[in-house]
Amino acid sequence: MIRMLRARLIDLLGSADFARVYTLIALGTALSGFAIEHIASAWTLYSMMAGLAVVGAAMLWVRRRELTLIGFAPTMLLGFVLWALVSVAWAFDRWESFTGWLELLCYAFVAVTIAQVRDTMQVVRALGDVLRALLGLSIALEVLVGILLDTSFPQLAMPGDIAFLGPIQGMFGTRNMLAFVAMIAIATFFVEWRLRAVATGVAVGSLVLAGVSAALSASPTALVLACALAVALSVLLLIRRVRPGNRLDVHRALGIGVVLLGAVAYLFRERIFETVNAATALANRSALWSEVLRWVERRAIQGWGWYGDWLDEPFPFRTVNFLMGAPHESALNAYLDVTLQLGAVGLILFGGMCALAFARGWVMASERRSSVYLWMPLMLTVILVTSLAESFTLEGPGWLLLVLCIVTAGQARSWRTLILDRQDIPEPLPPDDRRPG
Repeated sequence: MIRMLRARLIDLLGSADFARVYTLIALGTALSGFAIEHIASAWTLYSMMAGLAVVGAAMLWVRRRELTLIGFAPTMLLGFVLWALVSVAWAFDRWESFTGWLELLCYAFVAVTIAQVRDTMQVVRALGDVLRALLGLSIALEVLVGILLDTSFPQLAMPGDIAFLGPIQGMFGTRNMLAFVAMIAIATFFVEWRLRAVATGVAVGSLVLAGVSAALSASPTALVLACALAVALSVLLLIRRVRPGNRLDVHRALGIGVVLLGAVAYLFRERIFETVNAATALANRSALWSEVLRWVERRAIQGWGWYGDWLDEPFPFRTVNFLMGAPHESALNAYLDVTLQLGAVGLILFGGMCALAFARGWVMASERRSSVYLWMPLMLTVILVTSLAESFTLEGPGWLLLVLCIVTAGQARSWRTLILDRQDIPEPLPPDDRRPG
């Protein structure tokens, strides 16, 4: 009897249907994190994510013969997570730092599990279904609270301003988070439409839903994200029309241009901050960045220890908030936040894994005909551009989606495939070809 139950459990954990359900639940839980935490409790959310990590570990154990070190998790991602763990040693509040690292590890492990048990097409479909449900539910709640009941919803910090055309935030906590989710949805729904993965009416309706959500959020970052997404998509579609022999030159020119722009931005960073500070809507953000940079200089190499968000305000975040006179929960810039917490070493690892994933995704999207490969660079465009004005990518759904993109990119193009070539070991099938259903 026990053997039979064990065999059935193994079959269930290794099945494609269970993998699909796991992916839907994991993505839905992560993206609904704010609502779960504020309607139930933070421990409810932590328990759900920990349970998903345990189930994910069991799924990977059942599928262990399908897995190899190549493509399991990129080296720089592992280095970043390990460096965050090492930073606990010099953090002022080691317990808070360690629990922050456990959260980082949990979301990352769930993302790795999804990348191992589902291919890119299946992830796009699952994410599209989850985003349709959550954005639809957000608009429905806003209409219920702001129009039908004409009140507010304190549990979700929802003021109910949809009758005045926003700003709204849905079930995501802030209008900037809603704009971030809406732009991810636009990229996902567009790829679904190109792949004809859903009916045309569903695809068009989904794009309209995401566009309306972004517009009603009235987020200052929404327009920037829309422009970045449009530019990235236009350039990618143009490159796909270039002859294969000329694409390498185009990639080099684009890479040089991006590096030069980054160098110019760094050299003139003080003048840029002054210009940004002149805009009253961004004055507080610019002042926060300047204050964070002053604390970065005090521990430029190793940082102040990993915490993730600043919710409990350990040192030096409590001091930064005191000096700013406002309770910030992050540096409002993922790159500055990483540098503050993990120093230059952490920034190099974080920037390196993001840049490498983006480069891999960009090359795949330009070389391969299937539109499914457009999803990864478009997603990373939204995530990395958002990181300039928010720290969403260092926790919760933003971190999960970033790791998912990084691992998926590493599966397709990894330097470790050279080891197989030198040892004459047959390379495993790519994720898109090894799993049915």
